[in-house]
Amino acid sequence: VQLVESGGGLVQPGGSLRLSCAASGLTVNSFAMTWYRQAPGKERELVARLIFGGSILYDDSVKGRFTISSGVAKNTVSLQMNSLKVEDTGVYSCQALVANFGEVLEYWGQGTLVTVSS
Repeated sequence: VQLVESGGGLVQPGGSLRLSCAASGLTVNSFAMTWYRQAPGKERELVARLIFGGSILYDDSVKGRFTISSGVAKNTVSLQMNSLKVEDTGVYSCQALVANFGEVLEYWGQGTLVTVSS
């Protein structure tokens, strides 16, 4: 199983970026995909979660600015980030959750760096 993230980079405050994540090699489709971020010196935190066919969850700090959506292909998700702030800087990682005979398996991407700076 492999998760590949793309779309990170350097952007000025107030700018926008779009992150994408694609999971391959899954024998069972993911039921939820989540973006996490880890800022320098801080714990990893949940940014946005999409439950396929169900609900969406955002961290309060990104509500109204970030939008998570599923892609056309199975097991893909994007994160549109608008009105970026310096405090949005961090490594953004994608997680896929898969139900497997009563347990939940987690798969992670390698992360993509987002730097918001003037």
